Amino acid sequence: MKGAGAAVAMPWLVPASALGRDGAVAPSNRITVAGIGLGGRGQVVLRSWVLPEKDVQFVAICDVWKPRRESVKKIVDAHYGNKDCKTYIDMRELLARPDIDVIHTATGDRWHAGVSIAAMKAGKDVYTEKPASMTIREGQAVVAIAAKYNRVYQAGMQRLSEPNFIVCNELMRLGRLGKVHTVYAHLAPWDMGLHRDWLPAEPLPSRDVIDWDAWLGPCPWRPYNHKYLPSGWHRDHDLYTGRIGEWGSHTFAQCHDAVDAEGTSPVYYQYVNARIPDGQRMRFANGIEMVSVRKGWHGTCGVRYEGTEGWVSCADGYSRPEASRPSLLADYDKVLADYCVRTGYTGQNHMRQFFNSVRTRAKTVANPVMMHRSMTTVHCANIAQWLGRDMKWDPVKERFIGDDEANRMLSRPQRAGWEIV
Repeated sequence: MKGAGAAVAMPWLVPASALGRDGAVAPSNRITVAGIGLGGRGQVVLRSWVLPEKDVQFVAICDVWKPRRESVKKIVDAHYGNKDCKTYIDMRELLARPDIDVIHTATGDRWHAGVSIAAMKAGKDVYTEKPASMTIREGQAVVAIAAKYNRVYQAGMQRLSEPNFIVCNELMRLGRLGKVHTVYAHLAPWDMGLHRDWLPAEPLPSRDVIDWDAWLGPCPWRPYNHKYLPSGWHRDHDLYTGRIGEWGSHTFAQCHDAVDAEGTSPVYYQYVNARIPDGQRMRFANGIEMVSVRKGWHGTCGVRYEGTEGWVSCADGYSRPEASRPSLLADYDKVLADYCVRTGYTGQNHMRQFFNSVRTRAKTVANPVMMHRSMTTVHCANIAQWLGRDMKWDPVKERFIGDDEANRMLSRPQRAGWEIV
């Protein structure tokens, strides 16, 4: 009788939110998310795109740097009004939790593919920031693992989910620009080269403060220096994909989507004899040229498509795309609506599109193949610049044609015990 009485009384103590009432989503129907390496960009996404979702619960953060772990826990606990967000230093402990559905990772470039692969092998779906691979081999591995484990994956190429960019790409696909001959991709405008030298050694803090070995991960070892944190690594060849990767991971992907090149990459890469490869040309097998340029937009991460019947262009901050004639944009709303019907796009942000796919298992717009092929273009463009010569690429065999030295750069040396592929 005592047990029966307790069973009757218990429901009165359960909050309505736990039962899915008052507009809340019951815990059993929530997508549980954990973060790995959420820094500046990662915390913006966390605040703006993850925590506001009523059917999502953020439950844990793993970061090898203590200030980041504590910062994320503070944000999450304040949002939910509790102290439940768990913290981890070792991502293997986090990935072993069976109650986590999704991993959101925003580490430095060197770890994006490695975290994604480890998470998918552990049965988690993945949202990763870009650039989502450091090498062509890493991209191939992400594609293979996502397929093998049937995981949903979205790279943080969020402009693929933004209306202005979608309409630009649709106008091109609909033939409104005539025969398109050139697409332009915005190149990061800052003047910062890649360096191969190490910063001077400094006393290494305790592992609780920074697990330096794990922070380095697969990249070649170098001594600890506090200037690498939080973003000083952007100067380093071993840690960063450079200005081509920084914005090209967005703008190249946009161009790939526009020219229906999700599953391929350009076959030719020009070497630009300058420290900043402004005007570098890349040519697809169908003859369309993609050119990376620093200027031409009054916003960031812009694209421009030119054809025999006109051009269209947009960048961040544009209220509407710009075009060679107003009639190209006269039915902007209809073009977007038709795209929504055809693709199931809901007009929501890039992360919400991902969460929808987690529920339906539908293909994401920044899926592994799109990520890999557009990042292959980034890596090939970089290699052409590093070796100082034009390159020919076979997108079927995924190898450079007649260039053994370039083919040795399809991957990078990885430290023993930290290998990604």
